[in-house]
Amino acid sequence: MINTFQIRIDLARYRPKIWRRLLIRSDLPLADFHMAIQIAMGWDNSHLHQFIKDRKFYSERLEEDWTWDDMHNIDYAEMRISDLLEKEKDKIEYEYDFGDGWVHDIKLEKILPADDTMKSPVCIGGALACPPEDCGGIWGYAQMLEALKDPRHEQHEETLEWIGEDFDPELFNIEAVNKLLKKYVKYGISKA
Repeated sequence: MINTFQIRIDLARYRPKIWRRLLIRSDLPLADFHMAIQIAMGWDNSHLHQFIKDRKFYSERLEEDWTWDDMHNIDYAEMRISDLLEKEKDKIEYEYDFGDGWVHDIKLEKILPADDTMKSPVCIGGALACPPEDCGGIWGYAQMLEALKDPRHEQHEETLEWIGEDFDPELFNIEAVNKLLKKYVKYGISKA
């Protein structure tokens, strides 16, 4: 049975919380859920990723990955979000950019009736801007914000030049997120 999942995504180990809340179909393929997370959080989809549940790693199998069998990864090509989240309060992790190590806590908050009018995932809430790509993970982001706040900081000018004057760590634009979700993550015909 297809339902609507209300999902909360929190960037782990960072305060104040950078989070998003999405409504998605329970039959959404994991590859599409990955794209929905990228768009909702504000990432650029320029690094590897994986879903983690019960110490099992679910990822996209790449042809050139000669270490695949050694890593005990599970190819998620045919999997749906409902394969990992089955009941309310179930949790998984999503890791993006293994170098910076952006870990996201994902929780199935509610299982709602199916909504046949929903043509793509919908973001219904969130807070704060996504950290910039390649800023050094949680610790690098915290240092970057420190440098931006203090014009006398030794790295203030360099950081401002790198990130640009338009970066606002407080900004979260739900309308822009939903516009991108509609454009890039559309529901297809269920294979279930």
